[in-house]
Amino acid sequence: MSAHCQITGRAPGFGNSVSHSHRRTRRRWTPNIQRRTYYLASEGRRIRLRVSTKGMKVIDRDGIEAVVTRLRREGQKI
Repeated sequence: MSAHCQITGRAPGFGNSVSHSHRRTRRRWTPNIQRRTYYLASEGRRIRLRVSTKGMKVIDRDGIEAVVTRLRREGQKI
């Protein structure tokens, strides 16, 4: 899944576009996914993550070390 945040798990939402005449066509709302590099001081290396802007705020709030620890506990390979 390309538009998927590794931190928050956000994925595209699906629904209908409704025109003025009320014709409905399928559409999707993609999250704002960015590829970011973070430095892990405990391991002395950099990691690349695909995160949404909401995920960046979580990293700013909790710190990259705590977020990576949580991801590893959930079974993700970082």
